[in-house]
Amino acid sequence: MEVMTKLPKTDDEGYLVEPQEWDEEVAEALARQENLLLTDEHWDAIRFMRDFYRDRQVAPDVRFVIWHLAERFGPSSRNKIFELFPYGYVKQACKIAGMKRPRGWSSG
Repeated sequence: MEVMTKLPKTDDEGYLVEPQEWDEEVAEALARQENLLLTDEHWDAIRFMRDFYRDRQVAPDVRFVIWHLAERFGPSSRNKIFELFPYGYVKQACKIAGMKRPRGWSSG
C-alpha cells in the first residue's frame, strides 16, 4: 500500500510556497503529479539544483543544469534536461526540485 506524502503549501501552479519545506519525499510526490518516475539521472539534476539553491538562494538558470549534466554524462547529454523533464525546465524540474516559480521564466 502506497503512503501518500502530505505536500507543503503550493501556489496556484503547484510550486512550493516555501522551498525550505522540500525534501525527497516531497519531490517524489510532485513527480507523481507530473507523471514522472524519478531515476538516478533525475536525482542528479534535482540535487544539483537544490545545492545551487542552498548556496545562492535562487533557482539555477537552466544553462547551469545543462552544463552540470554534460559534465556528469558527457557532451552528448546536452539535451538531457529536456529528456528528463519533457514538459520543460521551469514546469517540471523547478517544481519537482521545490523551487518557487522563477520570475520572468515562461517556459523551458
